[in-house]
Amino acid sequence: MALFKKRTVGKPGEWFYCLVHHKVEEGPECPAKDRFGPYPTREDAEHAMRNAQERNLEWENDPKWHDKSAPTESAD
Repeated sequence: MALFKKRTVGKPGEWFYCLVHHKVEEGPECPAKDRFGPYPTREDAEHAMRNAQERNLEWENDPKWHDKSAPTESAD
C-alpha cells in the first residue's frame, strides 16, 4: 500500500480555476474535486464561474428540463 498519492501533473498551457482558493492555476495545483478545467487560456479559466452561472441559468430555463408530461409527486 502506497503511503503517498501520486500527484497529477498537468500539461504546459492547461489552465484551471480553483473553487477553494478562487484563483486561476496553470497546471493542476489543487485536487480535481476542487477545480474547473482544463481551459486552453488563462482568460478562459478566469471566466469559469461566470460561464457556469450563465449555463445554469440556461438549463433552469430550458423547457426540456421542465417536462410537463412527467408525473408529479403528490403529498399524501
